[in-house]
Amino acid sequence: MKKIILLSPLLLLMSCYNVERNCADFKTGKFKFEYEIDGVKKTTVFERNDSIEIETFDGKTDTSTVRWVNDCEYVLQKKHPKNKAEEKAIDMKILTTSKNSYTFEFGMVGVDSKQRGTVIKISN
Repeated sequence: MKKIILLSPLLLLMSCYNVERNCADFKTGKFKFEYEIDGVKKTTVFERNDSIEIETFDGKTDTSTVRWVNDCEYVLQKKHPKNKAEEKAIDMKILTTSKNSYTFEFGMVGVDSKQRGTVIKISN
């Protein structure tokens, strides 16, 4: 019983902790996203302004529209989709921020499965 009484204030404090996010710092700029596919490290570089994101991956450049839902969440839609999969919008949600990076969650709009990644801001 003593353990429960001692644990209660700790749990209460932890539930009140709110991660500070400075999402506005990442609405525009040039960014880098690194990840692994089948053991091979891949890098995507993209530049975003308020309404357009231009992405370069494996020597190919693509453009998407950006629609901000709120300060920390936006929807990407390819401007020139090459197949049915590219026609689907991607929901992007910034979860945490630091001085020059943010952790985000992303997935197709309307689909429950999400993935996570970290983006590094290269320049303003």
